Amino acid sequence: MVDEKFKIFCGSANPPLAQAICSYLGVTLGKTEHGRFSDGETRFQILENVRGADVFVVQPCSQPVDFHLMQLLLMIDAFKRASAWRITAVIPYYAYARQDRKDKPRVAISAKLVADLLETAGASRALTLDLHAPQIQGYFNVPVDHLFAAPVLVEYFKKKDYGPLTVVSPDAGGVERARYFAKKMDAPLAIVDKRRIDINVSEVMHLIGDVAGRPALIIDDIIDTAGTLVKTAEALIENGATKVIAGCTHAILSGPAVERLTKSVIEEVVVTDSVPLTPEAKKLSKITVLSVAELLARGIRNIHEETSISELFI
Repeated sequence: MVDEKFKIFCGSANPPLAQAICSYLGVTLGKTEHGRFSDGETRFQILENVRGADVFVVQPCSQPVDFHLMQLLLMIDAFKRASAWRITAVIPYYAYARQDRKDKPRVAISAKLVADLLETAGASRALTLDLHAPQIQGYFNVPVDHLFAAPVLVEYFKKKDYGPLTVVSPDAGGVERARYFAKKMDAPLAIVDKRRIDINVSEVMHLIGDVAGRPALIIDDIIDTAGTLVKTAEALIENGATKVIAGCTHAILSGPAVERLTKSVIEEVVVTDSVPLTPEAKKLSKITVLSVAELLARGIRNIHEETSISELFI
């Protein structure tokens, strides 16, 4: 694409993904300068003219979450003050999404707060990937395009010779996502009844569906500490699954995640590059990383050209 008013920039969260997006679109990543003041405050400067430009800012809010979120807000503010025509926040991983409602007394709804912050900073619209809760789109007063990594993952799993398998949702909230996979893989669906007993701590209750004598494919949106995933895998093996494979979009892999996955019965964990892997996770041989750069690039191109995004959901 050759258009002087079409510009893509990125923060420090995942530059390789932004570069891959630019390569697919045939554009050069915008020039910026990132840094910190001596007290730790982040600073940002645009090093090229963006007046009247259609600007896309690629920044997943991965670890360290607060820093990358603040960096994104400062970038958006800078583009607004530099008179960009439109600013689209491209957020492959939307942070604070797990606090999307008041499930306990006197708690914050952080997913709504982040949406408000992005709009206040000056975002004209947002492009996201696999929100933890799809209804978060409704927290915005600007357009939100919500893409899904499922087509990328499905294409990979279809090429593998697993034989007849069962697609498994690790909880009731992920049933719709797992059902899509089951339909595309022409496989039955199973659901794990999970009860969360504390933050980042869950207890598998029982399995709804049949996995006996079949490989099981667990599908989720986020792997954080991997506690839920590992317990789900153990429950599947106990119920007769011959092997367990897992697929997810956002490989956060914080805390004891890598150690748990290393010791787990899961044979392969397939993730995307929506967030960069931690140094420890890169050493784990059972992790396979697929790129969502083309998917995001097509979404960006369609937004810029004012064409339909729905073709990317097939």
